[in-house]
Amino acid sequence: MLLSIITLNYKKKELTIACINSLYEQFATEFQKNEMEVIIVDNDSQDDSVPVMREEIKKKKFANMHVIANSSNAGFGAGCNLGAHNSNGEFILFLNNDTIVKDKGLYKMAKYCEDHPDVAILGGQLRNFDGSLQASTGKFYTLWYAFLLLVGGQRYGLLDRSPSKIEKVDWVKGGLLMIRRDVFEQIKGFDEKIFMYTEDMELCYRAHLAGKDIYFYPDVLVLHKEHGSTNKTFAIVNIYKNLLYFYKKHRSRLEFHLLKFLLEAKAKSLIAVGKTRKNQYLIETYKKALKEIN
Repeated sequence: MLLSIITLNYKKKELTIACINSLYEQFATEFQKNEMEVIIVDNDSQDDSVPVMREEIKKKKFANMHVIANSSNAGFGAGCNLGAHNSNGEFILFLNNDTIVKDKGLYKMAKYCEDHPDVAILGGQLRNFDGSLQASTGKFYTLWYAFLLLVGGQRYGLLDRSPSKIEKVDWVKGGLLMIRRDVFEQIKGFDEKIFMYTEDMELCYRAHLAGKDIYFYPDVLVLHKEHGSTNKTFAIVNIYKNLLYFYKKHRSRLEFHLLKFLLEAKAKSLIAVGKTRKNQYLIETYKKALKEIN
């Protein structure tokens, strides 16, 4: 089998069903010929997600689509690892469930990897539902780039971007990330201590340390609803927590403490702004972020 597509569901069965319907619309022939499969991992939604998704697959007679009911919600990385462990493809694609696939680009990505053995990880272009580009690659978060992240450098394309051609990059967004099975197994998959957010960057960083090359592939049309599966506060709190974890794992002790200082300074300044403007969102969000890193 050429390609296994792994997607996670957590209490968002409508998004997941729309995603798999879009996949089958584009790749019915490939599924039927056993070239592709989809593994849906439900991260213990504790609702009717699993039977509803299974009924959708049965009703539509979708070939090579399977639902795995995870016994707990251990996070994005753990769910992806479970899906990958139960898959068969030479290449594994991690695809967010809040996406709609509009062309054959995912198959082209797999064929590109097949033709270019030097490509260990290949990220694809994500777009907003109005067709505009989402920045789909990033810079590894050295202290300088972590500082730029915290002061809003993303808004000006100083960290994240979308190249217009196939090229080597630091890391690619986990919403559309393809990896060779042997590489995924060699670097032992996603770090399950990262519940959600930055797990894609950390995976690519370990691949980079192992001497593997990460590339970006722009010729794909996948629409993505940002934060469709989570909310902004959840994202901010987890980014704070996981950035610090990344530094503890991969960077020097000095860098770890400098990053912690930067994170605390930003959180405290935004709490102060929140109090001045009577903005409870800022106060509550960054109090939670502070609690996670102390």
